[in-house]
Amino acid sequence: MFLRRQHSKSVAMKHLIPFLKSRPSVAVIRLSGTIGTMARAQLNDEALRPLIEKAFTRGKPAAVALLINSPGGSPVQSSLIGARIRGLAEEHEIPVHAFVEDVAASGGYWLATAADDIWVDPGSIVGSIGVISAGFGAPEFLARQGIERRVHTLVKSKSMLDPFKPEKEEDVARLQNILEQIHDQFVTHVKTRRGDRLSDETDLFTGEFWLGRRAASLGLVDGEAHLMPKLKELYGEKVRLRWYGGRRRGLLSYFGASLAQDALVTLEERAYYARYGL
Repeated sequence: MFLRRQHSKSVAMKHLIPFLKSRPSVAVIRLSGTIGTMARAQLNDEALRPLIEKAFTRGKPAAVALLINSPGGSPVQSSLIGARIRGLAEEHEIPVHAFVEDVAASGGYWLATAADDIWVDPGSIVGSIGVISAGFGAPEFLARQGIERRVHTLVKSKSMLDPFKPEKEEDVARLQNILEQIHDQFVTHVKTRRGDRLSDETDLFTGEFWLGRRAASLGLVDGEAHLMPKLKELYGEKVRLRWYGGRRRGLLSYFGASLAQDALVTLEERAYYARYGL
């Protein structure tokens, strides 16, 4: 009872004495993993929405920091997440800082550009501003097994890029057109967010990626810095962090149990990270 009364008194004093200021706080949103909708371990707008909203509204933060480690994924989900962060930042007039860990490539870099500035480790991988579509084809395998693929449609373009049928030139051309449109959107977004900070010494939009220091010289990021030292520099030595996001392991995983979906997610993420030698 005594402790409770003392706590109530200290809270009341903060309201009565204006010069007793609280320590500044920064909300940190961890954005780690591939970006998509099909697997529960991936980053997507639906799952992140409540976390992002809490980060911007709970406790009146001085800023929001994005801690990013993502090789990319869905361009639509990347756009949705980035737009949500920008919308809340502008609505509440809160600055946003991005800090890249191992990688912010493709859609991961899209997320980074939602921030007002981007900071990296010298070994961080940044860029890969491009679009990719990957699949498989197995028509010969089916033929060897004596399996016949039967697909019936009422319109010409309903069945496209069927992996169990030989690839068609018109399907590839149609897909290429779609990829070009998505790439144009990506390029426009990066130019809009980074503006005149981007270097014109090299083509930044070929899908190439760079280490942190080179990315800084190209204007893709603002410099080298780690999260805590930079936030202390910007908001004082007494800044405190409020963490949002991050993966939580399921109860069964602690007892060695594994679901098939978890294995597929791991393989998919492994393939994404492997593109960057990670």
